[in-house]
Amino acid sequence: YIQSGDWIESLLSGLPLAMSVLPEEIPVAFTTFMALGAWKLMREGVIIKRSSIVETLGSTTVICCDKTGTITQNAMRLAVLYDFKSDKIYDEKDFSNPELSNLIQTAMWASEPVPFDPMEKSLHKVYESTQTDDRTRFSMVHEYPLEGRPPMMTHVFENADGTRIIAAKGAPKALLEVSDLTDFDRQKLFGLISDLGKKGYRVLGVGRSSFASDNYPERQQDIPFEFLGFVAFDDPPKEGISDVFDQIYQAGIKVKVITGDNADTTQAVAKTAGIVSDFPPVDGADIVGKPQEEIIQLSRKTAFFTRMFPEAKLSVVNALKADGEVVAMLGDGVNDAPALKAAHIGVAMGDKGTEIAKAAASLVITNDDLAKLITGIAAGRRIYANIKKAIQYIISIHIPIILTVSLPLFLGWIYPNIFTPIHVIFLELVMGPTCSIVYENEPMEKNTMIRRPRKMTETFLNWRELSMSVIQGLAITIGVLVAYQVAVRSGADEINTRAMVFTTLIFANVFLCLVNRSFYYSVFESFSNRNMLFPMIIGTTLLLLAIILYVAPVAAFFKVSGLTAAELGMATLISGVSVLWFEGIKAYRRFKVRREV
Repeated sequence: YIQSGDWIESLLSGLPLAMSVLPEEIPVAFTTFMALGAWKLMREGVIIKRSSIVETLGSTTVICCDKTGTITQNAMRLAVLYDFKSDKIYDEKDFSNPELSNLIQTAMWASEPVPFDPMEKSLHKVYESTQTDDRTRFSMVHEYPLEGRPPMMTHVFENADGTRIIAAKGAPKALLEVSDLTDFDRQKLFGLISDLGKKGYRVLGVGRSSFASDNYPERQQDIPFEFLGFVAFDDPPKEGISDVFDQIYQAGIKVKVITGDNADTTQAVAKTAGIVSDFPPVDGADIVGKPQEEIIQLSRKTAFFTRMFPEAKLSVVNALKADGEVVAMLGDGVNDAPALKAAHIGVAMGDKGTEIAKAAASLVITNDDLAKLITGIAAGRRIYANIKKAIQYIISIHIPIILTVSLPLFLGWIYPNIFTPIHVIFLELVMGPTCSIVYENEPMEKNTMIRRPRKMTETFLNWRELSMSVIQGLAITIGVLVAYQVAVRSGADEINTRAMVFTTLIFANVFLCLVNRSFYYSVFESFSNRNMLFPMIIGTTLLLLAIILYVAPVAAFFKVSGLTAAELGMATLISGVSVLWFEGIKAYRRFKVRREV
């Protein structure tokens, strides 16, 4: 206004500058990417409760998973019985042996009358096929739920004649502690537990009591039990689970197995699944009560946490978080809820998981397939990379718009108002779909899942990332201003000069879209990344540019004129040089990586 003294002219000059300065596409792009990412994952069977979790997934550094149902099939087939009285181990083909009758019946009575746990279902099934069914004749009169460290449970049944059955099952150590056994017997039985565990069996102890009084003790551990034997279940790893863990390790993510099972069983199953640890397992009892610094040191060394209970699981998750890890915790039971809530990403199983676990989690895998979590992590990494591409594109293209609007005005060039609001509006219409839709649809680059996870505190708004975008924007600005001077020096009027500058900037925008598809791979390699929206958006942009330049009423509205073939060639050359120099930077990055390898 000071220069012109004309309010209208000043306003028309200020509007394009104000419109070009505000990068309003950034929040739109961020929200769009997260929402579309959550929607795509839902179609894959991964339900995201908060869209921001999508970005956090890409930063995952540790996956804490249970053994049963996550690594294994949770089939829990009763495979082996050990009868203490006969001191024999029986395979499945011998379950009908009369010597096993007391053990099988007691194990069934110690289960829920209407079983839902796979182990208890298996016990009921074996009972039905080998014993006389007395379940309808007895009713439960007292129950001790699963509790204790290690845990056990006890059921008391009676029939109409007053005959009483007191049956208990639980962790082998728990049953051995409440049974009247000699030290020699205990030592032998602990050796047997270890042998069965090393074969990958899930082992439970079974005991029976003849407690006659109706005044039941407050604690089931105060009831004297007769030890009957062990029931051992076969729960093999899921098919293809070793490939899943290979992908996890390749992605630079650590694995921690947090389970209620014993150390021998956990190590046997984990070895089959391909989980590695050079440090012995840590027992849950050794976790609680320790200072967090000690738990952090343990969590750095070992991958196996066994005989875990809710407080111990929570302590491990909190220790990992305090150590700077981004933790994804998988769980399906009620006792997993505190750890699921505390983790950065709580992952519940949708098929066999409890409602409490699903409520505490931030992500639900509908079919209980661990591979779906890898899909989510890959999606998180892809989305973050694509957001970064979109943001850097927005910054890069805004700089030449701002400077092209302002510099001719500030420097007093012959045509100071080279762009009007309508030109900036058109450029904004081109940039909007490009950054918020096209880049979101970009597929994952082939090296995405072999990189280490990025730090969660890392952002694409740091100076290292922004500086390259600023340099790209300044290079395009130089190209556009060169096109301005070339047109002026060739004797072009304002309308023709505006057409030349506008066309150069549109071509530079197209080149920038293609170049910024990857900051590592060349533009030609990026063509192999299938994204049908790119040719659609670029084709539409070039078609609209042709209409603006060569359809007379539209050209008059935009105050431009058609360009000759030589002028179009010059605009293409200038825009290409101002953008494609970045291919040299990418080539150097690839050379540097190959040399380091």
